[in-house]
Amino acid sequence: MPPVVTPLYAAALTALFITLSLRVILLRRSGRVSLGDAGNPALLVRIRAQGNCAEYAPLGIVLLLLAELAGAAPALLHLSGLVLLAGRISHAWALSGLGRLGARTIGMLMTFAALALSAALALPWSAIF
Repeated sequence: MPPVVTPLYAAALTALFITLSLRVILLRRSGRVSLGDAGNPALLVRIRAQGNCAEYAPLGIVLLLLAELAGAAPALLHLSGLVLLAGRISHAWALSGLGRLGARTIGMLMTFAALALSAALALPWSAIF
């Protein structure tokens, strides 16, 4: 049976990544910056928000898919996917200037929790014990 839970979170995380990418592109265009951040702190923050999403979201999606393929319970898959998505949104929100930096820490903790949960769900426990 093909995965049905993972694509939901993959699509949502992709929408977040595209949004973060467009924010970088718009600021690059307005500042006429082709590469790098040209010393613009606001651009640097947007680049890092996008980069951080690009670093963590793919791993989260892969682990969620492995957990789903391993037969993890749908409720646990949704829990992990929702925590991952909320963590990535919280982190990006904090770096957008709208949220407080505490949201960045919470976002990373949520991301790590989702990664750990998906990794644990993906393990072939019957082969280990």
